[in-house]
Amino acid sequence: MSRKDLERAGPETLSELVDELGPAIKAVTTEDAAKEDIVFVAIRWADLKRVLGELPAWNGRIVVDGTNPVEWIDPDSPDANDPSNPLAVYGIKPVDLGGRHSSSVVRDLVPGARLVKAFNHLDVNVLAEPEVAGGNRVLYYSGDDAEAKNTVRSLIEKSGFFAVDLGTLDVGGPLASLPFGSLAGVSFVKV
Repeated sequence: MSRKDLERAGPETLSELVDELGPAIKAVTTEDAAKEDIVFVAIRWADLKRVLGELPAWNGRIVVDGTNPVEWIDPDSPDANDPSNPLAVYGIKPVDLGGRHSSSVVRDLVPGARLVKAFNHLDVNVLAEPEVAGGNRVLYYSGDDAEAKNTVRSLIEKSGFFAVDLGTLDVGGPLASLPFGSLAGVSFVKV
């Protein structure tokens, strides 16, 4: 199925995955998902403006920013062997945000939302393993709305992780953002 076909495909095309994941999961359109009280944004950076730009007003709903400003590179392209990109070996390259951090870009795309940065600094493959080595993996979160942060912290803890508040979005967001945040990709375990 081509990328354009996937973009036109509706939630019904996910029926096998929904069946596999269980009765607590349902497939809906992007517009319907964005109407929920808490919305997780975990999409490719290249699609961010297009997807978020088409959504209705946020009206104080919580948006969890799980994005990172990276682009996937074709392993056969010259970018895959670019010596100036230390991330090429991982198949990604950083997106130039003109000196901004990723959550400040997302914040502009979700006006009226209570934005919390979380669930973005660990490899997706370890998110299924919150308990490890006799403790709980640390998940960072940051944001400017105390109530929204408390809600997200509760979700982090219910998921089995140890939640660590990094402060405001402008302080904590850059610390945990891939590719160059000082806490990005670091997997601490609270024992």
